[in-house]
Amino acid sequence: MRSSSSELLLDQQEEIRKRKIKELALAKKTQTRPPGARNCREQALFYATSLLAILAIAAGSSLLFLVPLYVDPAISTLASDFVTEPINCITTRVNQLSGLANCSWSSCREGCTSDAYHCTHIYVSYNGTAELNSTEEAILLVNIKGCGYPPKIRCANFTETFGEEGIEFPCYPSKENGTVVLTHYIKDEQIAIIIHYFAVPFVVTLATSVALCVMHCDCTCTPARRKKRSRRPPRIPLRPDYSDGSLSISLQPAYS
Repeated sequence: MRSSSSELLLDQQEEIRKRKIKELALAKKTQTRPPGARNCREQALFYATSLLAILAIAAGSSLLFLVPLYVDPAISTLASDFVTEPINCITTRVNQLSGLANCSWSSCREGCTSDAYHCTHIYVSYNGTAELNSTEEAILLVNIKGCGYPPKIRCANFTETFGEEGIEFPCYPSKENGTVVLTHYIKDEQIAIIIHYFAVPFVVTLATSVALCVMHCDCTCTPARRKKRSRRPPRIPLRPDYSDGSLSISLQPAYS
């Protein structure tokens, strides 16, 4: 019996010694690692998070500028359904107007967000086709919004080219509203604008946001465990018994 107890004591001491050796080895590894240092996995996670965050912010911010400047005019142009094959237009009259009340629209205006105090109204006429009906007079626009920014759109050159009565040129009337005519229209070009300036930044923003969520959020859905209520036996209180004149304690169920 004494021999078995000694062996058990030695086994316990050996187990304690091994445990202390492991603790000392772990403490030594922790001390050799400088404070604030990252391992390879942490560094990769840090740089990946920074890159995805920059992409998400850049793509999301670009949507705020690209949508009103390019995407919205492209969608409006496609909704107006202009003819794909140009027809012959003739400039019938040109009006140079001044004043904010007279310049609710302009054939060409540089700066879409600025108030127009000087504007040019160019009117044209064209012959009807099988796709659209002819009108006596239509307004000529540089694009669906009638405005733009240099160097792509220069209103001085536009007015000089089309703003003289009797000039003939190819134009693109709208099937939805025959009184609106453009000087340039390519349907595939408008679709490409929507894809490049809206679809691509939107997909990049969505993909990077989802990647960041997966990397740093717990997306697993685990049902909450319900705690099982243990059934306890009824409590039996202690009640005094005075039947025989002496004080005694009797056990009686609470529900009796």
